[in-house]
Amino acid sequence: MAAPPALIPQPAELTPGQGVLRIHAGTPLRVAVGDSDAAHTARYFSELVARTRGIELAERSGGSALRAITLKRQPGLAAEAYRLTVTPRGATITASTDAGLFYGAVTLWQLLPPGHGAVDIPTLRIVDAPAYPWRGLMLDSARHLQSPQFIRRMIDWMAWHKLNVLHWHLTDDQGWRLEIRKYPRLCTVGAWRVPAALRPLTGDDTLGDRYGGCYTQGEVREIVAFAATRHVTIVPEIEMPGHAQAAIAAYPALGSLDGSPPPVSAKWGVHTYLYNLEPATFTFLEDVLSEVIELFPGRYVHIGGDEAVKDQWRAAATVQARARVLGISDADALQDYFTQHIGQFLAAHGRRLVGWDEILRPELAADAIVMSWRGTTGAHAAAVAGNDTVLTPWPTLYLDNRQSGLSSEPPGRTRIVSLEQVYRFELRDPSLNAEQQRHLLGVQGNLWTEHIRTEQRLEWMALPRAAAIAELGWSLPARRQWPDFVGRLAAFIPRYHALGIHAADSVFAIDARITESASGVEVVFANQAGSGDIRYTTDGREPTVASHHYTNPFTVPPGTQIRAAAFAAGTQISATWSRNLQQQPLARRSSRELELCSDGVGLLLEPPGAATDTSTILALDIMNPCWIYRHADLTGGAHLSAAAVPLPFNFELGAQERMIRRGDAHTPAGELEIRIDGCDSSPVATIPLPLVSAAATLPAVALAPIPGRHDLCLRFARPSLEPMWALDWVEVGE
Repeated sequence: MAAPPALIPQPAELTPGQGVLRIHAGTPLRVAVGDSDAAHTARYFSELVARTRGIELAERSGGSALRAITLKRQPGLAAEAYRLTVTPRGATITASTDAGLFYGAVTLWQLLPPGHGAVDIPTLRIVDAPAYPWRGLMLDSARHLQSPQFIRRMIDWMAWHKLNVLHWHLTDDQGWRLEIRKYPRLCTVGAWRVPAALRPLTGDDTLGDRYGGCYTQGEVREIVAFAATRHVTIVPEIEMPGHAQAAIAAYPALGSLDGSPPPVSAKWGVHTYLYNLEPATFTFLEDVLSEVIELFPGRYVHIGGDEAVKDQWRAAATVQARARVLGISDADALQDYFTQHIGQFLAAHGRRLVGWDEILRPELAADAIVMSWRGTTGAHAAAVAGNDTVLTPWPTLYLDNRQSGLSSEPPGRTRIVSLEQVYRFELRDPSLNAEQQRHLLGVQGNLWTEHIRTEQRLEWMALPRAAAIAELGWSLPARRQWPDFVGRLAAFIPRYHALGIHAADSVFAIDARITESASGVEVVFANQAGSGDIRYTTDGREPTVASHHYTNPFTVPPGTQIRAAAFAAGTQISATWSRNLQQQPLARRSSRELELCSDGVGLLLEPPGAATDTSTILALDIMNPCWIYRHADLTGGAHLSAAAVPLPFNFELGAQERMIRRGDAHTPAGELEIRIDGCDSSPVATIPLPLVSAAATLPAVALAPIPGRHDLCLRFARPSLEPMWALDWVEVGE
């Protein structure tokens, strides 16, 4: 029996048929005469086939349906629904709307595996429609600016997965990214920051180059128009009342406190700058939103509303005076007033306000949409209150969390949110009644970019988890099965490769466990998928489908060069894992291979100015710079060597910052302390840190003999928050 087609997301109904339909160069692609929108979808389908099969279809209006692909209209189907019928005599996509025809064409394209030349596709019948109308991703362009070309590319691969909402985060404390004609300083000032860096300890206080940029209105119009051709709605986010430091840097009168204007921030975290509540400030915001509405024709405008720390409002005389005029004494109620004012303006201009779940208060307008990010309770409360809601909870749908514990993962948060965790997220809330359930619009994954500075890394962090989110939003629960999804994804990976998509291989990547023993070096292979065909070599050659098939742990002599990769249907679906099993490399562990002592704010970070390979990525908890080296053999004593990197402390942590230990150093730059079998014991050795602003190899230190293997606790004592020292690597040997 033939394998079921590798379709993502899984359609609502799929009935296999008998036989195949051959698609070849010159296969007719038919639309009704005069149906320009259907013709556009036909051209798009033809372009996809040319890209992934290298054949040209024959687009035409009318003509015979025999052996042809036909796009036709039929009244009565739901907005995004379609039917696809494939027989040996031809294929027909039927829908009532342009979106339905488009999604039917995408499904038909997915039936054609990547390759070259003519191909046979299975006969079948699909009846399909999405489970939820909102299937989205959020792209944070405020922290790191992506090119318009990348955003169009992202919209394209979103459409291939039937994702239909791009929530575009355009303003924040670290940058304002949208040209507003009436307020040019938002781009000339608010769009640029000086990146965080350690000042050289020589006394040179020269600041680095500015970083940033702004999308012109022409670029935005082109992106919005492109998205419309892919049936993707762009929802712009203009943050207010908080996350406003970049705007206040450009126009200080918008702020709550008097004094010098702040810089555009180069720090990550929750800042305290809020817009004030003066009439002139609301005029500014309404002017901005008027231009936003002109650029984005969709129904929704996101105003943020999250993490609005009220310290400045409480301290500002002008804000308190305005509060008295308004008869409002509570700072949170002031934000309610702010949200209501903006919501009324948007409603008067035919738009619906969207905000993070902090906006959910008794006074919230009935047409406001709540994005539930602090877990799922916000979505439940919004639905009960009668507000539409979108599920986007941290941490499961926050795609700046890494996907595995492997060293191939790029910078981000150290918390692991695997593909399986995303896929198994449950949207349904059985405690809601039928009327309340209708307020759940759908699901969204968030790509926050504080630590994702390249476009290639963005694709890695997004895919294939975005494919799982697409299936959550499109496919019925009964059609979603994790093992089946993994199998379809394995067949889908070559499609990503063919289209040049830098998708993560984390679910299939080789996770190797290496253990030294008297008889040699034992090797254990696994991957997150828990299945798949792992092949390996021991002679330094690249693995192929004909290489050794891994079934059980095996032992090889020290010094063996071993390589391994995962395969599916004869195609390699993971990067090649490679290691020389020499004694010294086995004794050296990078910070990513060590265990963090805690996970207060665990991050994978890079030194400023580092290259974008993974060799310079450092794992640390910024609340507690401490690592554990497990199972060091100290029977005959040992020497410990390490390399450390000083980093700028560019984080806004509020009251949490007081919890970070410092001031415990005994030398000018601090020390690396080594403890044995517990971080609460006294140090058995310390290594003074150098007064440098770049990576340094520290002097080796001798550890006294102790029988057996022991866990080493390594932490930094430091005189102040900055520099923030991180381990690069540690080696424990004879």
